[in-house]
Amino acid sequence: MRLGVLDIGSNTVHLLLVEAYPGARPVAFASHKRPLSLVRFLDESGAINPRGRRELLTFVSEAVAFAGRHKVDDLLAFCTSALRGATNGAAVINEVEATTGIVLEELSGEQEAAMTYFAARRWFGWDTRDLTVLDIGGGSFEMATGRDEFPAAAVSVPLGAARLTKDRLPGNPPAPSSVAALREYVKDTLAEPVKVLKRQPSPDLVAATSKTFRSLARVAGAAPSGAGPYVPRLLRLSDLSLWSRRMEALSFEERTALPGVSEIRAPQLLAGAIVAQAAMEALGIQELRICPWAVREGLILHRFDRLLRDHDVVEDAYVGVGGVELLSRDLNQVPAVSAAAAAAIAAAAQMPDGGASAVVGRGGAFA
Repeated sequence: MRLGVLDIGSNTVHLLLVEAYPGARPVAFASHKRPLSLVRFLDESGAINPRGRRELLTFVSEAVAFAGRHKVDDLLAFCTSALRGATNGAAVINEVEATTGIVLEELSGEQEAAMTYFAARRWFGWDTRDLTVLDIGGGSFEMATGRDEFPAAAVSVPLGAARLTKDRLPGNPPAPSSVAALREYVKDTLAEPVKVLKRQPSPDLVAATSKTFRSLARVAGAAPSGAGPYVPRLLRLSDLSLWSRRMEALSFEERTALPGVSEIRAPQLLAGAIVAQAAMEALGIQELRICPWAVREGLILHRFDRLLRDHDVVEDAYVGVGGVELLSRDLNQVPAVSAAAAAAIAAAAQMPDGGASAVVGRGGAFA
């Protein structure tokens, strides 16, 4: 089955197409994306300006055609903080539907955090008991923690890297006073959300998703993206603190010389580093693991689970060998014990050993 997810983010608009089968890991077979920082198209009133709306409509139209060419069976479309926070966000969503036929579902910050956590939980598995997940986007910063498939606590704050760069870090490079003010602002903004997470058990693993965290890890020495998603990648607070200070003096052009930093991401990397450092310090985290899955994968996995549950997927399409399909009985529907069977049970109970000698071998048990 071919599933698609259309992600209207704050930095990038991205259509991801996945081949999904019961029992198989979802494999991306095609994608269509482009850099589109909707945060940069916000006017003074907080509305997305006409140019931003045109860019968005063009991309969604391209995405619909792309999905059609690849014969997608099921398409999800969602938007996050850029449209969620825009004063004309609802009008833009209506315009997209009227023009393209695509209904953009608006994820709340808590839902975005939860779906990102869900993806990371699936990636790292159940051998990680308590899991905390951090995700820096362009418009917001999400944190979630828990020990089940969905988090016990999930929060979102407007500390996206693109948003902070636009609103609070003017200049190339920004003035030291602006950087110092941003560090204080981020610290103050995180104080209450961090308390929410700290009410939960301490994590056995802290994971981070998003391009910002991947870029920071790469700058700090993690493997390049070309090494594949299964190479473990760590980001240590000591390395992050060092590079956060170094980047304060680097121009946008100089940041692009750092490994893994694109021209588009370079301007906002410092803001992302400041948020990441402040969060790790506030939560007492010394290192974190980079997770290649995030909100898009979480939504796809959750959608496929629902399709399976609702029997919208052919059940004999499971991948692999050795599958077992046991018959189950609803105990409320089991007929009453017959008189003959009841008599046999009563007779066995009268035996000296309670009928246990009828079980052959040692340690026999009924499960």
